[in-house]
Amino acid sequence: MSIGSFIKKQFLDVLQWNEETEGVLAWRHPMEDYEIQNGATLVVRESQIAVFVDEGRIADVFGPGTHRLTTNTLPVLTNLKNWDKLFASPFKSDVYFFSTRVQTGRKWGTTQPVTIRDKDFDMIRVRAFGMYSYRIADPRLFFKEISGTRAAYTRDEVEDQLRGLMLATMANSLGASNIAFLDMAANQTLMAQQIRGDLAAAFARYGVGLDEFNVTSVSLPEELQAALDQRISAGMKASLGADKMGNFTQFQVASSIPLAAQNEGGLAGIGAGAGAGIAIGQAMAQGMSGAFAPPQAPAAQAAPAAPAPGGESIEDRLAKLNGLLDKGLISQADYDGTKAELLKKLIG
Repeated sequence: MSIGSFIKKQFLDVLQWNEETEGVLAWRHPMEDYEIQNGATLVVRESQIAVFVDEGRIADVFGPGTHRLTTNTLPVLTNLKNWDKLFASPFKSDVYFFSTRVQTGRKWGTTQPVTIRDKDFDMIRVRAFGMYSYRIADPRLFFKEISGTRAAYTRDEVEDQLRGLMLATMANSLGASNIAFLDMAANQTLMAQQIRGDLAAAFARYGVGLDEFNVTSVSLPEELQAALDQRISAGMKASLGADKMGNFTQFQVASSIPLAAQNEGGLAGIGAGAGAGIAIGQAMAQGMSGAFAPPQAPAAQAAPAAPAPGGESIEDRLAKLNGLLDKGLISQADYDGTKAELLKKLIG
């Protein structure tokens, strides 16, 4: 070594990382034109780990505290460099600092629908979003598998890799589950628990610890959601008994009265319309009841059919209108207005 090169080199007495830049997970101490003085001080702050690397090989690892660098505190590096126990010369080694702070409030989501296997629907495509927290749990693995010898490795860079890992793990985890997707979608805590175990194991392979994981929303693509809504609606209607079906039909008739009042002619035809609606509802209820009831012997003679509602007289309509008022299905104002129109037609 020339005298000029020796003078140019500087000796480090203190090695530390102040984490001046937010979002940096791994940082290499600048070592160009520097050598570490024998007996130098290494300062490792809380939520940090320092790792000595000699020619790409991981040597000694230091946790939080203040450490004096000697052959006693650097046993692996001493062995790699074949130092005598009382070496006094400065030495050169790469020193990496890793932040072990928990990275909280990180968002995850499916940019595209993920296809998973489901016990009810066979194959479905879903979207999901949520939050997670993680930290560097094993700096050795993180150095080997992710950060490597780069001067710095940021949170954004590692999360780009974690997102792909999360989506693949989520699809496999939900697909292998015996729990129906609809059950998990209704209980997002259950879904998060199902995914978290597999995801924690996947993160651990890269030296990353998963602290928290939750699902905040789950949705199907619009076309699948529409098909699911139709299926749910059909199931709800099929589950109605004869009595409930009749009540449901009456409710629909009552709900249509305000709309009918806005149409031309007002409620003049409400008697016939309501009578027809209720008659249809009763027929549907009887039909459904008969469809699920055991077969019975045919009646001796069918009863004569009731006259069609369209042939009712004005007197009959007035009577039905009065019945609707008594049941609270129309207001007094609607009753008075319709009654006046019917009486006008009756008197001529």
